[in-house]
Amino acid sequence: MTPDDLEMQNKVGNTALCSAAASGVREIAEAMVNKNRWLPLIRGSNKAMPLCIAALSGKQDMVLYLLSVTDDRYLTELDRIDILCATISSNLFDVASRLIRKHHNLALARKGNGETALHVLARMPLAFSSGSQLAIRLRCFFSCTQEVHDLKGGHLPAVKLLELIWEEVSSLDDGAFKELLRELSRLLITATELGNYGFLTVLSRRHPELLWEFDDRKQSIFHVAVAHRHEEIFRLIYDIGAHKDMIAAYKDENDNNMLHLAGKLAPPSRLNIDSGAALQMRRELLWFKEVEKIVQPSYREMKNSDGKTPYLLFTEEHKELRQEAEKWMKHTASSCGNDNDTGKPIFLHSRLFMIFAISTAVAVFSSATSTLMFFSILTSRYAEEDFLHSLPNRLMLGLGSLFVSIVTMMAAFGATHVILLGHDYALIAIPIAAFASGTVTLFALLQFPLLSDLIRHKYSRSLLSHPEDRPLF
Repeated sequence: MTPDDLEMQNKVGNTALCSAAASGVREIAEAMVNKNRWLPLIRGSNKAMPLCIAALSGKQDMVLYLLSVTDDRYLTELDRIDILCATISSNLFDVASRLIRKHHNLALARKGNGETALHVLARMPLAFSSGSQLAIRLRCFFSCTQEVHDLKGGHLPAVKLLELIWEEVSSLDDGAFKELLRELSRLLITATELGNYGFLTVLSRRHPELLWEFDDRKQSIFHVAVAHRHEEIFRLIYDIGAHKDMIAAYKDENDNNMLHLAGKLAPPSRLNIDSGAALQMRRELLWFKEVEKIVQPSYREMKNSDGKTPYLLFTEEHKELRQEAEKWMKHTASSCGNDNDTGKPIFLHSRLFMIFAISTAVAVFSSATSTLMFFSILTSRYAEEDFLHSLPNRLMLGLGSLFVSIVTMMAAFGATHVILLGHDYALIAIPIAAFASGTVTLFALLQFPLLSDLIRHKYSRSLLSHPEDRPLF
């Protein structure tokens, strides 16, 4: 092919280099650019530069290469900010930092839609978290696995980029700086809705007054955090001293105080972080109880513009969830049937008899306990307060004793077969023992996530309580 052939565009306007940029295969791009050095400047679909296409595709090696071969003099300011925002949205924060260091004005430059790099970062809560996605999804195995934040150390690339941008912000004159702060106060509300704790914390440490701003609905970030159930952000209210009582006293445009917002049903994305309707109901109750501690006592009976108190609003908003929680509890309890066929010891003089006897006794006792717990759930009155402690505790004890019952029943079963078959038939006894352990493992895989959620809730009664040793500023 000739150099001119490489400049040909397909029906959507992309050159071969644009396709190579999206694929991320650097060797192909190098072969093309070595033949035609102007290719990186030929725009593709939607007038995008190959460098921007590579950034949007998240191909870091390709981005670094195209940066080295793209003549910066031919890029417009709009090209640069598009490339910067593309690298940020693709988590290429080191590349974004390099671009800002080279062109300082990019830190606050605006795209065609008026957005800056700060707007992109505000929509990326996961970029500020060092917890892995796998750990977040597992959440808890034995007790609880939570996202770990070390924002003060600034070890995350997104934090470093945000601090770099803020260095440029600090160089603004007073008028421009105050105007930017007003915009940032609105931007923090967007970040709060998405649960972007890291973005909010980095900025609020530098300018605490941002925490006291209100949006067009007369809601602060703490009101928004309650409405969207972001506990990490809500905990910051304990760090602002006397301002806490003042912020908690504000009402929005519909005369909803903070407790009214806690009385409303959480968004589906926040409800679904718990397994089952009962635990979802419990989390909602915990939120309501914690916010109740913050607001003034008179606010608990205050009516909003619809004439509803927080308690009435909670009951109405959670009516369907409470019914689902009741059905879930009954279904879980009734589906966890027990098989207590432990058999009868025959070979009384066998050395394995003691194992069999102990396993049988424990299996019976734990099975009976499990049955009583599930029966008590089925006969419960299912009042709203029952979902806070009583019902979760019963379900946790029922599932735990059921697990013990199955383990000991399998142990008794295995001991019986070893006694009956003896050493002469060990090849048969071993597979039987393997199948018995497989049953226990299957139960653990199916039910342990639910049991771990119950345990986590059991020891997190103060879901939103404030860690005393964590100053914000």
